[in-house]
Amino acid sequence: MNHQSLVKPPLVMGIVNVTPDSFSDGGRHATTELALAHALRLIDQGADVLDIGGESTRPGSDPVGEAEEIARVVPVIAALRPRWDGRISIDTMKPGVARAAVAAGATMWNDVSALGHAPDSLATVADLGCEVVLMHMKGAPKTMQDAPRYDDVTGEVVAHLAARAEAAMAAGVARGRIWLDPGIGFAKTTAHNLELTARLDALVALGFPVLYAASRKRLIEGVDETAVQATDRLGGSLALALEGARRGARMVRVHDVRETVQALKVQAAVAGFE
Repeated sequence: MNHQSLVKPPLVMGIVNVTPDSFSDGGRHATTELALAHALRLIDQGADVLDIGGESTRPGSDPVGEAEEIARVVPVIAALRPRWDGRISIDTMKPGVARAAVAAGATMWNDVSALGHAPDSLATVADLGCEVVLMHMKGAPKTMQDAPRYDDVTGEVVAHLAARAEAAMAAGVARGRIWLDPGIGFAKTTAHNLELTARLDALVALGFPVLYAASRKRLIEGVDETAVQATDRLGGSLALALEGARRGARMVRVHDVRETVQALKVQAAVAGFE
């Protein structure tokens, strides 16, 4: 195929939930063996990054103790690292879990609290020297969807993430290791999520690479009321991944890796002829 110009699609981060209660696939990969098999399957499907989590952050979820979270994720990372040299991300709010995960082979810390959960989060990520994803969330997962309110959702999210990035750099984190995530579905209504997607360029304009994560989230049901089950949201997930890519995201976090990789390749191919 002849391209007029080469357009590179964003990276695809595949989700590996080693949890009994995640909103979409809780319990399906809850043992080390099942999680490792799923991770290897996502690699075969084209994942560039694997995001491994041991604590659900779905709306209404209960927190997990640090020791339990480490026991869930570290064996998976340790088993995966000798078999794959790609990026492994640890999805956690806890510095102790991040430290254990990096020791086992993780190279990125994906933190839904933007390093705000614990007093030593900033110092820990600076010490580890890994990449970090700073995500926007108001409150805690248990109560975040009770009644989220904003005067200007895009402005507030962008300002918050800019401040967290500055705090990370002040703590010693290299600018080139920082990613930003608007936190689709975290303390936000359907309208908030759609506006953040439509105005993603405002976050991109800060100059940090942006991770966009809307896979199978409830905002799809907010648009299409027939998409009640998370597994009924493939079409909406693909549409959102493509929108995120079109508006400047450098990585998308998804459950359906094969389908997303294909969609992004086709989008990039078409963009090559613009």
